[in-house]
Amino acid sequence: MPHDHPALPGHFPGRPIVPGVLLLDAVLQAAQETAGQPASRLLRAKFTAPVLPGAEVEITLSPRSAPLRFGFTCQAEGRVVLLGEVACGTAV
Repeated sequence: MPHDHPALPGHFPGRPIVPGVLLLDAVLQAAQETAGQPASRLLRAKFTAPVLPGAEVEITLSPRSAPLRFGFTCQAEGRVVLLGEVACGTAV
């Protein structure tokens, strides 16, 4: 996440972290690109560690048994920072 993103100064002053909504938005975009359909539901998400500004976040998507559903894992600096599951299109 870039150091100069407009959401960072207020999240949190003195020790900024990347807001979770920015991470989730990146996951939804990756799922949409992979599925070829809009991400329609965030089924679950768990934040496990904060992400500092400027950290590179790697998103890994894993297909689930249901069509157009993906598990996701986000890693930054060698550790898992977010994991969960997303559905695309009309999948639930």
